[in-house]
Amino acid sequence: MRTLVALGLGDPQTVPLASWRVLETAGRVEVSADEPLAEWLGRGGVMLEQGAPVVAASGERMLDRLAAERWAETVPDGPAFDEVVRSSALSALWDLTVTLREQCPWDRQQTERTIVPHTLEEAYEVADAATSGNDAKLVDELGDLLFQTYFLGLLLQERDAGDLATIASGIGRKLIRRHPHVFGHQQANTAGEVRSTWERIKAEQEGREGIFHDVPGVLPSPLYARKLQRRASAVGFDWDAWDGAWSDLTEEVSELREALDAAPPPRAESEPDAHVRHEVGDLLFAAVNVARLVNVDPELALRGAADRFRGRVETAEQLAAEAGETWVTLGLEEQDAWYREAKKRRSSVE
Repeated sequence: MRTLVALGLGDPQTVPLASWRVLETAGRVEVSADEPLAEWLGRGGVMLEQGAPVVAASGERMLDRLAAERWAETVPDGPAFDEVVRSSALSALWDLTVTLREQCPWDRQQTERTIVPHTLEEAYEVADAATSGNDAKLVDELGDLLFQTYFLGLLLQERDAGDLATIASGIGRKLIRRHPHVFGHQQANTAGEVRSTWERIKAEQEGREGIFHDVPGVLPSPLYARKLQRRASAVGFDWDAWDGAWSDLTEEVSELREALDAAPPPRAESEPDAHVRHEVGDLLFAAVNVARLVNVDPELALRGAADRFRGRVETAEQLAAEAGETWVTLGLEEQDAWYREAKKRRSSVE
């Protein structure tokens, strides 16, 4: 077992003091052949030798060493070592982002407008991974989303409109400002009180005009509806609990039924009846409101329901095939019977 000495990012000015003190007295120190600080260490009187009990590494080489070998100790240790590791990993990703922008033909052509669709896709994949229970998948998808942040930050830097440090310090100041119960003298004992403070500070300190200022229309419809409802709630226009909104939901169901009864039969691939479309929208909006008041994310809930439906239909098709039947040729009653059987069998995993 050997000791790993962290040298920081590969620049002599980032070498931790604790690391340098160990190297001064280590006697023999091993570094990799491509270690950028090797020459600097040699000039400082450090004896470099392969197989030495103390290993010094910087940047990505340190991360590779950390992943490939078990160590008796690290220098520095504890939180200080964790900070060096984080800084090295984040710096390496930034350097990689810059390299891709400079040398990859595809990356050179990208703009905010061409990157944003990928950003949205990665955000959805993060949400899917976060609710899947698969930690390895979440780690992978978070990396994809982090790269999107770095790339957009680089585009800002190219036109002197900001950079990664500006982004990080900006969100840091915002979080401190919006948490006066943590960083100030205000009291907040419940999550609801924290939420109210958050919305009030956004309205008072950030120059927001109007109740619905800066609600992005690009949001998926369930999230767009929920955000509008939250903004209205921030100024007191809200029910105290879900049962207040329940009457609205049941009323919208009745109104939709009345609209359906009054409308002509719908024709395939044609415009829907305008009144029916209106009432369907009202019903969905009311359902989102109830979901919000019981702390259910409507986007994730609907996706979960869709995934369950997909799994049940696929299982029903498989069960029918195992019984010598072809799902697509069955009548609705037979399909529904297999669907119910599939639902029963999948109950333990759903």
